Amino acid sequence: MGSGHWSTDVYTAAANYRAASGSSAFAYSDGGARTVHPDLDPAGVFMRESRDSDEHPFSTPIAVLFDVTGSMGNVPRVLQTKLPQLLGLLTRKNYAVDPQIMFGAIGDATCDRAPLQVGQFESDNRMDDVLAKVVLEGGGGGQKHESYELALYFMARHTLLDSMVNRGRRGYLFIIGDELPYPRVKPREVKAVIGDDLSEPIATEDILTELKRKYDVYYILPTAAHHSGDREILGRWRKLLGQNVLELDDLDAVCETIALTVGLGEDAIDLDEGISDLTDVGSRAGGSVGRALAPLQRTSVVRGGAFEIAGGPGGNQRL
Repeated sequence: MGSGHWSTDVYTAAANYRAASGSSAFAYSDGGARTVHPDLDPAGVFMRESRDSDEHPFSTPIAVLFDVTGSMGNVPRVLQTKLPQLLGLLTRKNYAVDPQIMFGAIGDATCDRAPLQVGQFESDNRMDDVLAKVVLEGGGGGQKHESYELALYFMARHTLLDSMVNRGRRGYLFIIGDELPYPRVKPREVKAVIGDDLSEPIATEDILTELKRKYDVYYILPTAAHHSGDREILGRWRKLLGQNVLELDDLDAVCETIALTVGLGEDAIDLDEGISDLTDVGSRAGGSVGRALAPLQRTSVVRGGAFEIAGGPGGNQRL
């Protein structure tokens, strides 16, 4: 996947049509669907692929997985309205070459009907179509845990990135949430949701280590979310990802945060330049984004001719 080019004109035309017709940008979910759309169902999926092509020879994979339980259910609506800014920063500001974006949603495999939804990597307006198919279930188990570890497993074992295969360049994975992962990937849930047979559970730390061979992994914690002030949750994610845990005080700034993180990771900008770019495109998110990304500026080391930010227990972030 990943052919075509994003068009803000096409996006605007679709938004205007929805406004005129009274239809929803999330028509599948708002129409009453409570099961995973077939196009986003991870069951039986071999690989979601970010591929190089003549059209996009240097693909940059960017995956955005968001918790759709409880207070986090508004995240995809924010992402959908901010898509033009996200793509504009990545492409017109040259933050990333040939970006290909995957959207997905995370619930709770212990109780939800749609515990994992995963789209394709897309370069064009089909990424808007993916969001339209997401079920905003709003469930969750109420125990401060969601099935993040199941999503980590899928991304580690069921995605193929030409950027890694052909150039040794990891992709970017952003998880947006406000709760804990379960301690381990459970074979029963993997079989039920994805279809794989596991002989034994996998510790969340171990599947994350495997995942980091493919992706620079970030956890975005909106500070207005229900569990944002919970020190147990923040401490657990910091133990897993170090300073790649980004506390964001304005949920509306999530797209800008993702774009600038990629720009920093691709060594296309420094943080001050990124905040200036936000002003140029009319965004008021500079303050929130600057506070969220400040930890990524603090300590850097050099490896292989590229800058990396030391990520503590969570590993290093390429810059």
